[in-house]
Amino acid sequence: MSDERETDVMRRTLDTDAEEPAAEVAVAVADLEGTDVTALSDMYSCVDNVLDHLFSNPPSPDARMEVTFSYEGYRITVEQDGTARFLETA
Repeated sequence: MSDERETDVMRRTLDTDAEEPAAEVAVAVADLEGTDVTALSDMYSCVDNVLDHLFSNPPSPDARMEVTFSYEGYRITVEQDGTARFLETA
């Protein structure tokens, strides 16, 4: 997972082959907050299995899919290619 800071937005590249992409997002938020991932609320209550489906059987490369949701004070957008943006809202 690589990351890049840009003013108020933190960008990361998630592993699209990961078994649990939502867990990767939770780890990224924990890193941003400087806390342990176990201190955060359950990720699946926010996005259910949506991220799993985003990466499980993607459409053609020409399609551009993304999921945007709020979690732990961040507005998070995850794209089909694994790019994730974290915007602090709190």
